[in-house]
Amino acid sequence: FFFKQKTAYEIKECDWSSDVCSSDLMTDAIDPKRLVIPALAPLYDGFGRYSYAFMRFCTGAILVPHGWLKITSGNVPLGSIERLGLPAPQAWAWLAAGTEFFGAIMLAIGLFTRFAAAAIAIEMFVITFFLLWPRGYFWTQQGYEFALLWMLLAIAIFFRGGGELSVDRLFKKEL
Repeated sequence: FFFKQKTAYEIKECDWSSDVCSSDLMTDAIDPKRLVIPALAPLYDGFGRYSYAFMRFCTGAILVPHGWLKITSGNVPLGSIERLGLPAPQAWAWLAAGTEFFGAIMLAIGLFTRFAAAAIAIEMFVITFFLLWPRGYFWTQQGYEFALLWMLLAIAIFFRGGGELSVDRLFKKEL
């Protein structure tokens, strides 16, 4: 792909025949005049481009151990699924564990990102509103705080997609 940067504070342009356009790139250049410590502008400009990929990776990577533990121990959330009254609770419990492991890996690396984000958001929605809601907000009291955060991050990632630094980008197609 071809794009050029006019200055550090102007919008990046791109070649429309490529698979990357200006909406895919971080175009929010930091104006040092607005910063309390203007000398930090190059740091923010340099790393800002990677912030979305970092957030997407961390959202998935932090969820992976939850799924791994359930899959490797066989301790899937069967009791929780049964309380929901869903048919075939064993299948749903394994699907939830698989989403937390495989879906989270896909989210972290940006592979089928929108699909993975949707699956995680749906699971976290169910966990938040149907399982943890009665316990209250705070995770320190086994509340829904953490599940809600994961749901909101997954929703945001769903709308944004894999982004510039993702495996999806290699396929030049997204869901």
